Amino acid sequence: MVQPTNQEITIETENIQTEAPASIESDLIYGLESRPPFVESIFVALQHVFACFVGIITPGLIICGALEVPPADTTYILSMSLVVSGIATFIQAKRIGPVGSGLLSVQGTSFAFLGPIIAAGLAVKGGGGTVEDALGLIFGLCFFGAFVEIFVSRFLHLANKVITPLVTGVVVTLIGLTLIKVGITSMGGGVPAQRAETFGNPVFLGVAFLVLAVIVALNSTTNNYLRMSSIVVGLIVGFLVSNPLGLVDFSNLASLPPVAIPIPFRYGLNFNFGAFIPFAFLYLITAIETIGDLTATSAISGEPIEGPKYFKRIKGGVLGDGVNSIIAACLNTFPNTSFSQNNGVIQLTGVGSRYVGYFISAFFVILGLFPIVAGVFQALPQPVLGGATIVMFGTVAVAGIKILSCVNLTKRNSIILALSLGLGLGVSVVPEVLEQMPSLIKSIFSSGISTGGITALLLNIILPGRE
Repeated sequence: MVQPTNQEITIETENIQTEAPASIESDLIYGLESRPPFVESIFVALQHVFACFVGIITPGLIICGALEVPPADTTYILSMSLVVSGIATFIQAKRIGPVGSGLLSVQGTSFAFLGPIIAAGLAVKGGGGTVEDALGLIFGLCFFGAFVEIFVSRFLHLANKVITPLVTGVVVTLIGLTLIKVGITSMGGGVPAQRAETFGNPVFLGVAFLVLAVIVALNSTTNNYLRMSSIVVGLIVGFLVSNPLGLVDFSNLASLPPVAIPIPFRYGLNFNFGAFIPFAFLYLITAIETIGDLTATSAISGEPIEGPKYFKRIKGGVLGDGVNSIIAACLNTFPNTSFSQNNGVIQLTGVGSRYVGYFISAFFVILGLFPIVAGVFQALPQPVLGGATIVMFGTVAVAGIKILSCVNLTKRNSIILALSLGLGLGVSVVPEVLEQMPSLIKSIFSSGISTGGITALLLNIILPGRE
């Protein structure tokens, strides 16, 4: 779940922010506990939905495409992503007991887990398993991994001492860099094009670069609304251009059911300890990310960012992230986390009311219950998706670099950074280096994210000279 800030590029991933400013200028019209009129609440809620919709859908599209999940199952998973985002956003805004921040915090599917999820699924398929077997393992890993974040939420003061900006920066940078391959593959036409030997067709690349150009152009404007909608507009333009080129296939829409009924544990739950390690580590990182997101939300909403009230909200928000990810796994979709782009919407609208979150939740649930919505996005051509995701993943890497830029690069820290990035990227580029290792070792270190992250974490603990 990694997400650059809205001041850079509007991307529906999760923001990495280990420290928030003491205050953020904001002209609030409605504060946290205010209740805006019904019409105004609807209008503001729709802006949040538009800002976050693509980010919720995209991870599922990428994962299902990489694992070649059948169209019907893909549509179902995407629908559940929207339903769970609605439920999760309600929990965060409402705060049910200790669960939830009580802030206007939009929840959505995390991008951070893409690499380990795809790796785990491909490993199952490579071993002769079915797509259902792969999904069962993935949702099992997501389910049990969420308890790591729940546990961490009770000991945040200790987590911050271990997961430092150096470790976080390494992991976030590796998330972005290791996912670049996924984006480039989509730009060239994806797995289907590779099998059809049409990969890299100039038409595919032309469409991808058109989408890329539209997103960059809109992000270069001074209009905040255009910047926030850049991804959506880019995808729409790509859709429109792809249709006459014969790249859009709506044939699957006719067979979709009218309503998507949530079926808990539809694909079962499986577990593999080796594959679990990267998930557990990323849930740790996600907890730190959520602290930054919620701190920014609190500041923008005119609420305290220190003291008992603030810390209670942070603990509740991280706990909510973990609980929501369990719900996501139960309903057959991927981990949820706080999205940061809604902070930009709060600033633009001047509405920080948590009650608007109830309307946002309702919109997401309604959209998710109608498979036609997910079906349309499923028809999105791979080059169109690639043009957007290459920007997203690249910006994630930049977010990691920005975190690292705030780290004092002493000789000790430079060694940690060099080894972590070197080993993490090395394993990603040359996975065959682990071919002769025991299966457990292969499972743990086959992900560049886990290799680099574990390296950074261990070296940060054991090397002398830590500040």
